[in-house]
Amino acid sequence: MENVDRKTRLLPQMRDILARNHYSPNTIQTYLHWTKQYIYFHNKQHPKYLGVDDLTQFLTHLATRKQVSPSTQAQALNALVYLYRHVLKIDLGDIDFLRSSRRFKNIPTVFSRVEVTDLLNNIHGKLRVMASLLYGAGLRVNECVTLRMKDVDLAMKSITVRNGKGPKARVVPIPEPLLGPLQSVMIHRKVLHI
Repeated sequence: MENVDRKTRLLPQMRDILARNHYSPNTIQTYLHWTKQYIYFHNKQHPKYLGVDDLTQFLTHLATRKQVSPSTQAQALNALVYLYRHVLKIDLGDIDFLRSSRRFKNIPTVFSRVEVTDLLNNIHGKLRVMASLLYGAGLRVNECVTLRMKDVDLAMKSITVRNGKGPKARVVPIPEPLLGPLQSVMIHRKVLHI
């Protein structure tokens, strides 16, 4: 049996294919992580020599020994299905039985307006503006942290989000109460870079 070594370059090949298909950097990193874990679990055996039974063993190991959540198991399975279908070009057949049938829909906990107001009143400065953008404009944390000034249009009261989950940009409105504080942060940033 062939071991996965530097000559096979499986992980760089997978990284290239994921990037070519416009997967986000976080997804690429996660899929590579699970592929590497799968390979190490099977003593560095090349995945092309492994099959559905080996995949089942790995997922069972994650569930029983590692005690990962069902969503983490699903993430690992998605990564390995991608590996077999798009990188190795191997059809695993019907593997629906590997998907967890016990998927509970978690009802999200949502703050009331009073709770949001209390929370924002206890945050000050730039962090308050950022937290307000998360809540008021619906930005994800990573989108907010990497927001660039050129993507904020105060005249149109909008933000262009370019580094979201997928390859497409989206435009979100800026809530009216955030225009002043956001403008202050932007003026402060311009002064720093002059």
